[in-house]
This record gives sequence, C-alpha cells and structure tokens, in this order.
Amino acid sequence: MYIDSIELKDFRNYEELKLKLNRGTNIFYGNNAQGKTNLLEAVYMGGTSKSHRSSGDRETIRFGKDEAHIKINFTRRDVPQRIDMHIKKNKSKGIALNGIPIKRASELFGIINIIFFSPEDLAIIKNGPSERRRFIDMELCQLNKIYVHDLISYNSILRQRNKLLKEYYDPKDSLMLDIYDEQLCDFGKRIIASRDKFIKRLNSIIREKHHMLTGGREELSIFYEKNTDEKAFKSELKRSRASDIRQHTSLTGPHRDDIRFIINDIDIRHFGSQGQQRTAALSLKLSEIELVEELTNDTPVLLLDDVLSELDSERQKFLLNAIKNVQTLISSTGTDEFINNNFHMDEIFYVNSGKVIRGETNVY
Repeated sequence: MYIDSIELKDFRNYEELKLKLNRGTNIFYGNNAQGKTNLLEAVYMGGTSKSHRSSGDRETIRFGKDEAHIKINFTRRDVPQRIDMHIKKNKSKGIALNGIPIKRASELFGIINIIFFSPEDLAIIKNGPSERRRFIDMELCQLNKIYVHDLISYNSILRQRNKLLKEYYDPKDSLMLDIYDEQLCDFGKRIIASRDKFIKRLNSIIREKHHMLTGGREELSIFYEKNTDEKAFKSELKRSRASDIRQHTSLTGPHRDDIRFIINDIDIRHFGSQGQQRTAALSLKLSEIELVEELTNDTPVLLLDDVLSELDSERQKFLLNAIKNVQTLISSTGTDEFINNNFHMDEIFYVNSGKVIRGETNVY
C-alpha cells in the first residue's frame, strides 16, 4: 500500500497544495512552524478521519476560511483509489471513497493503514492509561471493522449510563441501569477479547524488537491489564453499582484498561528510566509495522513527525534500518540525521510558509 499524491485546499497554513509522493521515503525538512507537521496531519486525518492532535475539525481550516479539503490518491493491492474529505466549520465533515459518500467517518478505518509516530509517542509509557488505550483502539480500529462497531456502541452506552448515574435519584431508575449493564457487557466482552488477542500477538513481536534495539541487554514483555475479565464483567458491574451511584460514573469496564511494560520484573511505567521508557516506545511503534504487515498481508504508511531529533544516533540508525521497505513521510528540521546514517532519501522536500519545494527546484 502506498499514497500516490495528496491535495490540500485551505488546510491549516496551506492555501493550495498538489503533491506527488515517492513510494519510498519522503523527507520534509525546514524550520519549525512552516507546515511540516500540518502535512503529516492531513495524511493521517484523510486516512482515519481524526487529527492526531485531537483538536476540533474547525481548527484545521485555514484562518479566514469556512472550509478545507483533503484529497488522497492511493494504491492498495494494485488498485488505484481516492479519498475526498470536505471539512466545514459548522457542519459534520463530508467524506467520499472513490466518489461514493461515506455515511460514517468510522468506515474509513482500515482503508489506508497508517502508523503515526511523534515525539509525544515516546512518552506513551510514562503517560496515563488513556494514552495507551488510545493506542490499542486506533490500531485495532484500522485492523478490525467489528471492533470499530463494538467500540462505538460501547462508548455510546457508557455515555448514557454515566448520564443516568449523574442524575440518579430514584430506585426505579435501577431498571434502566440493568438494561445499560446488559448492553455494556455484550459489547465490552468482545472489546476485552479483541484487546487480549491483540496484545498477545504484539508481545511476541516486541520482545524481539526490543532485544535487538538494546543489544540483548534487556527483555521487554507487555501485558494486557484488564479492569475486569470478560466472564466476570457482569457480576463486577453489579457489585460496583453502589460505588458507581455514589461517584456518578462507571468504575468497571474496558474503558479503564491499561498495558503493563515489564523489563526484568520491573514495571517501567512507574519505575523505569526515561531511556528505558523511550526505547520501549520505539519498540512498540516498530512492532506495529510488523503486526500490520502480518495481519493485512500489506505494508502500512508510516508518518514520522520530527522523531529522529529525539533519539540518539544508535536508535536513529535502528529506526531508519527498520523502515526501508515501508512508504514513509518524515518531517525534520534538517537532513543531517539521514546523511550521518547513510540513509537513502528517495525524495526530499523543503517546506517553507505552507509551500513545498521538491528537491529545492520545483514548487507544488
């Protein structure tokens, strides 16, 4: 899988852009705040309907404009395809696949498998559980359409249940809680089972990656830390109901799951050094690439947003060696890291004030 070209209109600081991409490595370099990250954001948003920055859609529209457009031409299994996205200030965004409108943004998941890696991801180990759940959900949503449906349904019921808990004042409302609990269990059990399977497969890959990255000095294992087991979910909901009512929120379920990262019997989320946490995060992202290839029999598109500057030379070399066979879009303030590591750059673009210059000769 690879992206052939991207077109932008009034997206962030891009007035208009038409850019053909190389199937190998595409390097976007330039000073900060020129539009490098905006370009990667547009690719990610076009493939997932969401911004990796978690900002509202309207914030992606160029200042002074009412709408923005993203068009991605890509090839999957030798079949050319196109995604069109129309972002509006006061309306839901419009999305079309090959000219056919998509009713729900979630239908985009899995059309293009995208792995995004930013400096913030290097802190995923030490950050809170919500960040690690988001990692699981975003990857599984791209790999499993059923998971997308289960997750959306679960979150919708969870919101309704929490709303009732905040307003709870009459014992007769317990009947409504019973209904929500039944539905929550149905979808929650499938979410737990999918996450369990995913983490086990990922664990078998990450151990080898981390072993190589640390020169055999460390053994990393990851474990799915369930808030509750599938079989016990229903009884746990019932047991915690009194606490839920007191605290006006749902305390039990996969919305409180986490992932443990263990090196030599030490949970590095809490007791690992910053170096260990960052190396484990890099291993996690590299494992994502291999897992996507294994499950889809295709390569993902990799977006690296100024990550190399955060890594030492040894980890830079390891990362660059691992992405040689994957279409990659890399943002960087310069090209020294690639030259120093003898890394082959298939295409180089200079980004300046929302303009992209290919090889410093042609403006697109």
